[in-house]
Amino acid sequence: MCRVLRFALCVFPFLFLLSCTSVKSLSPSPFISAFYVFRLNPPALVELSPDNKPTHEIPISIPAGCSLDNLYPSPRGAYLAMELGCAFGQTVVWINTDNGDIRQAVTDSDSHFLAWTNDGQSVYLKVDSIGNPHIIRANINGKLDSVPIESLTYDLAPSPDDNSFTFTFSRGMGFGSEMWLAQGNGNPVRQIAADKNNIISFARWSPDGKQIAFIKIPDSATPFTVGELWVMSSDGSNARKLADADAGHGFPPAWSPDGTRIAFVARENTQDANADQNANALVSNIHVVNIESGKLIQLTHFDNAYVEAPSWSPDGKEIAFTAVLNDKMNVYLADAASGATQLTLTESACCPAWLRK
Repeated sequence: MCRVLRFALCVFPFLFLLSCTSVKSLSPSPFISAFYVFRLNPPALVELSPDNKPTHEIPISIPAGCSLDNLYPSPRGAYLAMELGCAFGQTVVWINTDNGDIRQAVTDSDSHFLAWTNDGQSVYLKVDSIGNPHIIRANINGKLDSVPIESLTYDLAPSPDDNSFTFTFSRGMGFGSEMWLAQGNGNPVRQIAADKNNIISFARWSPDGKQIAFIKIPDSATPFTVGELWVMSSDGSNARKLADADAGHGFPPAWSPDGTRIAFVARENTQDANADQNANALVSNIHVVNIESGKLIQLTHFDNAYVEAPSWSPDGKEIAFTAVLNDKMNVYLADAASGATQLTLTESACCPAWLRK
C-alpha cells in the first residue's frame, strides 16, 4: 500500500517517547484549518502555517519492529489516526494534535484502519486478523463496539450525511468483489455493486453524499497494475468509468470540497513490466477529472517520480501529496488551478494531513 518508512525501534506494548509541544489555536474561530506533515528525521508531526513555516511539532518515536504506514486525519476535531506496520501485524494509534497525547486504539490485538466515522469521534478497524478477524468501531474515549459485517471486509466508507456506510469484501482471488450498504449498527441493507473480474477498492463518498467514487483493480496475481477510476450514484446506479488510474499501490481518489472534481494517481509507465511487480518502479503523477464534463487534466508533471494519494485543502485551492523524487521522499503542495508545485519542508517528509478543528 503506502511506501513503508523505517525508523528507530522499541518494543510492544508501545512506549511513545514524546517531548510534547502544546498546539495553540491560531484564532478564536469555531473551526480552524490545520495542515500537518510527518517529518522523517528526527521523526515528528509538524504543523505548517499557510506559508509553509513550521509552527508546532509533536516528536514521535516509532516502536521497535514497526514502520509508519500512513496518517488518517479525522474529518473534524484534533485527532489523527496513525497506522503502523509491525512484526506482529498492523496497529492503529491516536494522536491528539492539541496536547500531543498518543495512545493505542486497541491494545490486545493487531488493528487495521478502515475509516473515520463522519463525526470524527470513532474509527472503524479490522482487528485480530490472524485469530478471529472482525470489524469494530473504536471511540476516542476508549469504548469499543462490534460491527457485525463480513469479516473479509477490506474497505469501508461512511456516508457524509448519516450513519450509513459501504463495506467491500472479496471471497478470494478469482471471485471478484462485492460492495454493500449498511446502517450504523452494521445491519446490511443491500448490495449496491459487484464485479466478478475486478477488486472494487477505495470507495469514497462525494461531499453531498449523492455519489461514490472508487478504483477498480484487476482481480489477478499481478501486484501492481493499471486500474480504473469509476463513479456511481450512492444507490449503485449510473456507474461509469472516468479515467484509467494506478491500481495496487493503495491510492484512493480524493473529491474536491465542492464535489465537482476528483484528484487521483495515474501511472505514467504503463508499459513497464518491472513496475507491475516492483512498487519502487512506479512512475506517476496527480491527475484531476471533472465529474460532469469528464474533462481530464494532468496536474503535476514530474518526469520520474512516485507520487502518493492526493489530499485537497479544505478551501479547495491546493492539493497536498507525498512524492519520491531522486530517492528522496517529500511532501508537496500543488495549486489546484495552475498545477504550480512547491515543496513544504526541505527535510524528508510524508503523509500530509488536513484537520478541521
